[in-house]
Amino acid sequence: DIKRDMESPQPMDRLVCGDVGFGKTEVAMRAAFKALADDKQVAILAPTTVLAFQHYETFRQRFAAFPVEIEMLTRFRSRAQQQEILERLAAGKIDLVIGTHRLLSKDVVFADLGLLVVDEEQRFGVRHKERLKQITKNVDVLTLTATPIPRTLHMSLVGLRDISVIQTPPRDRLSIQTVVAPRTDQIIRTAIEQEIGRAGQVYFIHNRVESIWQVAAHIQQLVPGARIGVGHGQLAEKDIEKVVLKFMRHEFDVFVCTTIVENGLDIPLANTIVIDKAENYGLSELYQLRGRVGRSNRRAYAYLLVEEGKELSSTARKRLAALKEFSELGSGFKIAALDLELRGAGNLLGAEQHGHIAAVGFETYCRLLEDTMRKLQGEEVEEAVRSSLKLQLDVHIPPDYIGDEIQRLQVYKRLAEIRTDADAERIRGELRDRYGTAPAAVSNLIEYALLKSRAEQLRIESIERRRTQWTLRFRGDSKVDAKRLMQFVAATRGASFSPQGVLQCELNGLESPLNTLKKLLDELAPVPPSTGS
Repeated sequence: DIKRDMESPQPMDRLVCGDVGFGKTEVAMRAAFKALADDKQVAILAPTTVLAFQHYETFRQRFAAFPVEIEMLTRFRSRAQQQEILERLAAGKIDLVIGTHRLLSKDVVFADLGLLVVDEEQRFGVRHKERLKQITKNVDVLTLTATPIPRTLHMSLVGLRDISVIQTPPRDRLSIQTVVAPRTDQIIRTAIEQEIGRAGQVYFIHNRVESIWQVAAHIQQLVPGARIGVGHGQLAEKDIEKVVLKFMRHEFDVFVCTTIVENGLDIPLANTIVIDKAENYGLSELYQLRGRVGRSNRRAYAYLLVEEGKELSSTARKRLAALKEFSELGSGFKIAALDLELRGAGNLLGAEQHGHIAAVGFETYCRLLEDTMRKLQGEEVEEAVRSSLKLQLDVHIPPDYIGDEIQRLQVYKRLAEIRTDADAERIRGELRDRYGTAPAAVSNLIEYALLKSRAEQLRIESIERRRTQWTLRFRGDSKVDAKRLMQFVAATRGASFSPQGVLQCELNGLESPLNTLKKLLDELAPVPPSTGS
């Protein structure tokens, strides 16, 4: 695909999507070689200095037999060195330049740029992408990403462009054995000694700069014979370069570091990763970190360690369970799908920035665009309300009802769009036809989705149930009928309504909480106007 694109009269704009360790860099090297063979310059853009340095070493080794001048432009270079590189680049004396955001600066001028490779595009901001557009008007662009989001989502988020997906792992690649365990000295010692015993190397991820040296000293006590190196983003440029190079050359066995190694680092001898306090990381981040090992034909191990005795949140538990479950090769898309299921798309315009922008999707983008257009035209656009319902009920889709994660995610999305009884009935029928009679948890979920939608229409902020005690918080612009609300408070024993807009009441009865809430919302809703004869 890339070869055909590069030979066509139109500039290439292709996205290569492949799981961690599936060989995207290899594809980029071949594209770069093709451009260099046609006397064009090539630029490789990486999100971090560590990854740029890794690419620099890899490209130098692979192109050693050819008359290709390769340079690196990052903060690892002094000001004088950068100036010299810029002059040689503008004069056409450098064939291939690898750099970080520094490559996007206005003082970077190419003699004849033919190909730009952007690694991990999702790590670059809007300003960077605007600058990229200016640089690449008539240049072939190849973008690499491991963030496995469905094809249409990619097209909507990165602009319409051609996409190639690498779906097969390299030959002899084994899946990574993932262990979730409490953090004990015994498990750390065993993990490190086992890897060193087979002449391998270990990443130890500890994402706190202030305590990283203490952790390294503690590991040295646990495994006295191990050679240990420490690296984090606050070190001087030369020190980072030195420590990464030493690890790549196997001058030490354990690399105690922060998440600076998250993207793209490829060290075949490093086949054990220990992630300290794994409960504090996001799902995609853990997945990327785990992808640093298992990049050869040896079995790799990932230890996700959690603080002993610490109560984990349900989301953290689900994240760790997902990584343990999805350890087979190429499961990146399932991880991305579950991440969306766990975190939700978030509120793009408000403070709830959960999830990546990728989770927003095309439909939401179009709705936001439509709302903005209407505002600009002077129309009044009502702010959407997201009601929170805590009803102490089992509302989920069990894996034994819908086994496939992708289908389960699609059904969750459909349920979130329920607005009327007819919508609910239609989905019930579909589920019955496709998967059989729905279990109680799914029936609850359908009713829950319907009531959530009803609460949002009435602009109720939250509804909470504790046994028979109910608490409803109303927004200032709530659409609840004030007269009916006061009648309900007067008629219900023990009910109270505070000036802050909080209704508290006790509702006993043998009915299910969902039926109780349905009746309550019907009682508070405005009476529809009579149509008359």
